[in-house]
Amino acid sequence: MTDSSTSFASLNAGYLRFRDKMWTPQRERWMQLREGQEPKVMVIACSDSRVDPAQVFDVDPGEIFVVRNVAAMVPPFETTPGHHGVSAALEFAVQVLEVEEIVVLGHGMCGGCKAALTQSMLGTEPGHGGFIADWIELLDDARDEVAARHGTEGRPAERAMEQAAVKVSLDNLRTFPCIASKEKAGKLRLRGGFFAISDGVLHWLDEAGGEFHPAV
Repeated sequence: MTDSSTSFASLNAGYLRFRDKMWTPQRERWMQLREGQEPKVMVIACSDSRVDPAQVFDVDPGEIFVVRNVAAMVPPFETTPGHHGVSAALEFAVQVLEVEEIVVLGHGMCGGCKAALTQSMLGTEPGHGGFIADWIELLDDARDEVAARHGTEGRPAERAMEQAAVKVSLDNLRTFPCIASKEKAGKLRLRGGFFAISDGVLHWLDEAGGEFHPAV
């Protein structure tokens, strides 16, 4: 296991490369960004360290507004008291930044989706898996359908769960009044994506047919 001093040194070295190769050559761009941001796309992605939306879509700073969490989940709209992190980010992106697209980006080998499928963390206490268990309960209904068709083990079942999670988040996005009204008016578009780590292929969801197809 790498010790903390080595990990920090790696981060610091990365910053120095960034400063030299990205910030300095694009200084004019950064000077524009200090005045504010105007991204046209919001991406909801997984926290997984292998799937960075900025890398997958090869975008410059300021081009996409990103929210990342376990399994790229969007909870349904609710007004109960609490700390609604994803909902707050959605509200800011849609109402303040006025993004034109929201992309839910799922991915292969997703640990959160696998835990939802196997229910391996069911009944655990907060701090020992309980927070994760509560979060991925959002996938319970989809999980039951996947398990009935594919079982709960093996890559076919896991991929079906990963792609089903994208559809759940898209459905939940449409429970937000501001999103539903803007989509209906043609001012906002929702898309589902799936990035396969194993071969680096991005897939887009055809919502009409319910299938994911490789990007062209």
